[in-house]
Amino acid sequence: MRRKEFTMQDETEVQEFLREMSYGFLGTVGEDGWSRVTPLNFVYDGRFFYFHGSLAGEKMKQLARDPRVSFTVAKEYAIIPSYFTDPLLACPASAFFKSVMVRGRVEKVENLQEKADAFTLFMEKLQPEGGYNPIDPADPKYAGQLKAVALCRIVPETMTAKFKFGQNQSEAKFDAVVEGLRQRGGELDAETIEHMKKYCPFHREK
Repeated sequence: MRRKEFTMQDETEVQEFLREMSYGFLGTVGEDGWSRVTPLNFVYDGRFFYFHGSLAGEKMKQLARDPRVSFTVAKEYAIIPSYFTDPLLACPASAFFKSVMVRGRVEKVENLQEKADAFTLFMEKLQPEGGYNPIDPADPKYAGQLKAVALCRIVPETMTAKFKFGQNQSEAKFDAVVEGLRQRGGELDAETIEHMKKYCPFHREK
């Protein structure tokens, strides 16, 4: 059961996180009943999650047999050592992160315009500087390529988000973690502090 203080219900916040992330983990069901988890690039257009691959392969065979999937996107921002808040006990050690978990069914996309729109989203995410011609199914240089690649969309049935940044801590422990992160000065520590201040009820009430 997910602790409610970490649940993110703001759709705008969730979509911003999904726009930031470039890959997630797809869980499929094999014929033998074993699950398979595949890391892959994705885009989300506000309704569907899109991913692509070859027309053949184990993943596509599994999806043809059973379209049910899970999909997870996560980013770890900071490891929180126990000694930030307790000099002896290991229990307070934790990690702060954002994650989105989806359950749904996969549909294969055949419409070339939808394919072009989805691959445009991929390019905007993975190559924001441009440097390519617009993806247009009417362009003969693109038409064959669009037909030759498999594009799938995940139609979500459930989607939950968890943003954990110390919302369950007392104000004193919260402040101790902020100070520990400030002194450590790791790559994402300053950003983690900003997220803590944004999501923690002690700061939202001020």
